[in-house]
Amino acid sequence: MAAAATPTIGWIGTGRMGYQLALRLLTAGYDVAVCNRTRSKCEPLAEHGAKIVDRPVDLAHRDIVCIMVSADSDLESVINGEGGLLTCDGETPKIVIDSSTVSTEASARIRAIVEGRGAQFLAAPVSGNPKVVAAGKLTVAASGPRAAFDVAEPLLARWGRGVTYVGEGEGARLVKIAHNVFLGVVSQSLAEITVLAERGGVSRGAFLAFLNDSVLGSTFSRYKSPALVNLDFHPTFTNVLLRKDLQLGLSAGKDLGVPMPLAAAADMLIAQAIGAGYTADDFATLVLEQARRSGYAIAAENVPVDDGLAPEAREEA
Repeated sequence: MAAAATPTIGWIGTGRMGYQLALRLLTAGYDVAVCNRTRSKCEPLAEHGAKIVDRPVDLAHRDIVCIMVSADSDLESVINGEGGLLTCDGETPKIVIDSSTVSTEASARIRAIVEGRGAQFLAAPVSGNPKVVAAGKLTVAASGPRAAFDVAEPLLARWGRGVTYVGEGEGARLVKIAHNVFLGVVSQSLAEITVLAERGGVSRGAFLAFLNDSVLGSTFSRYKSPALVNLDFHPTFTNVLLRKDLQLGLSAGKDLGVPMPLAAAADMLIAQAIGAGYTADDFATLVLEQARRSGYAIAAENVPVDDGLAPEAREEA
């Protein structure tokens, strides 16, 4: 039996994450056409073989279309707004994969629209940031029709090291929301204990080196250590986006009858950081707010710190 043809790919949304994931597909040899609201952000992908289009609807003839945008309203706009993916009467992708972090309600609305056009819809949110992508350590949770997942799995596997199918419907959305609630709680806790150690006379670099080598160390604590030690807050994910996801988690907890007191406390503290002006930089700025509450001005240590995210070694073809 002949092998199935490699699907053609459309990509909507080339922000920090979308750009890197589209690039991985191009590097793997996929035929990819891309669209972004600000065209200049996707144009560099043309150097890697991408075709650039101006509107999502220009991708409607592609076999699979992947989406990564910021919020519910953005997802609805690129699907059904002016020039949206599904606004053409004649053509529809076979599968639409959305990797945005959006509410389960918005995802269910979009799923109904996509399925109403005879296509299949996969929710496929991811865990990681652009550097995690480059290191080959991104993970994916996917939910939707099993048949669609089986077709899309080889593509999703190109994004990183793990793809988990979590069932039908919107299960992947809840998985990602729960993941980012944990991110908020852990990030605030990490800021608190790092400041605690420093106020007791231990350098942040030494404390985090110990933590990262202990059983409590993790990929996350390691790759955030340079920001916490050297106060380099180049954004991977902002407090504004982190709080949006905490709010989604708290809303889900309310709907499902699950009390979330730690998430509520983290949400309040992250809101305070936003109120203090930490909106555009990385959420590791939580350490600055924690230091302020502790009564001192934090300073960069300016020492080498390994983030554990060396780029993956490329396999020979």
